[in-house]
Amino acid sequence: MNIQTRPPQPVAPETDAPNASARKPPLKILLCSPRGFCAGVVRAIDAVERALAKFGPPVYVRHEIVHNRYVVESLKAKGAIFVEELEEIPETSAPVIFSAHGVAKSVSAQATARHLLAIDATCPLVTKVHREAEIHWRRGRRVLLVGHSGHPEVVGTMGQLPEGAVVLVESVEDIERLQLEDESNLAYVTQTTLSLDDSQEIVTALMQRFPKIVGPHKEDICYATTNRQAAVKQVAPHVDAVIVVGSPNSSNSQRLREVAERAGAPAQLVQSRGEIDWAIFGSIASLGITAGASAPEVLVEEIMDAFAERYEIAVEMVSTADESVSFPLPKELRAIA
Repeated sequence: MNIQTRPPQPVAPETDAPNASARKPPLKILLCSPRGFCAGVVRAIDAVERALAKFGPPVYVRHEIVHNRYVVESLKAKGAIFVEELEEIPETSAPVIFSAHGVAKSVSAQATARHLLAIDATCPLVTKVHREAEIHWRRGRRVLLVGHSGHPEVVGTMGQLPEGAVVLVESVEDIERLQLEDESNLAYVTQTTLSLDDSQEIVTALMQRFPKIVGPHKEDICYATTNRQAAVKQVAPHVDAVIVVGSPNSSNSQRLREVAERAGAPAQLVQSRGEIDWAIFGSIASLGITAGASAPEVLVEEIMDAFAERYEIAVEMVSTADESVSFPLPKELRAIA
């Protein structure tokens, strides 16, 4: 574990701060690293911004490009138009970008049939899961997908294969209830943003019930999810509480909150400083802060400023991994890069 210390950070008081003349209590902040944007999120956001630069507004985006309100609103202000389904897009020559979570093949086919200029910003690590599932299916295996029902990534992964070819598994109890025709010819893949502990419990149960089941050659849960959860596990036992910066519909952010709580620290998931529950954090002496893979660093700084108005803060960076991963832009946008 690598810890870097910053001195107390003075911040000018704002209107929502307590009496500035009162002596502020000390607060040690352990700032998790890695945190915030992962390579897949950076690629997806860059894809929208590069498309706006190349083609001009509007640029249509199917579903939130990443699960973060701040990011979505920022891109809207630049000319991006977000839709849930392609039917909402009028006849247009403007590009249509598929979000980082991936889409079913039927969505791509619909875009082709309408002659839309589709740009696929699916995270390459999600695409890896899609390809794994298709390879298993082509080899005659029934595919079990470990994930959360209704999540866009799960919908997109299930949509890579014909209806009924993929069975969703959300819990150990689901495994106990499974009734499959050929239990000797199975494979599994997982959603990339799951809790490591939860997924391992489910995978262990799968392998116990189906000893011949075939798993991924390399772990499906992405490096960013793994690294951010590891940092939280390192920090949570040493603080009074944890704040996770992220959106409630962000799977990896929700998992960070759960990981912190399991490690013994009360945790709150917040999108901005206005959501901080000071009843939880009012009397603490130490605080852990992290951010989901779709949360920008500016929101982390905003949260820290809010605490600096109420406390005399000293910040320690707790680093558990170095990240140097990057992904190329979709091919339609590489020339402008």
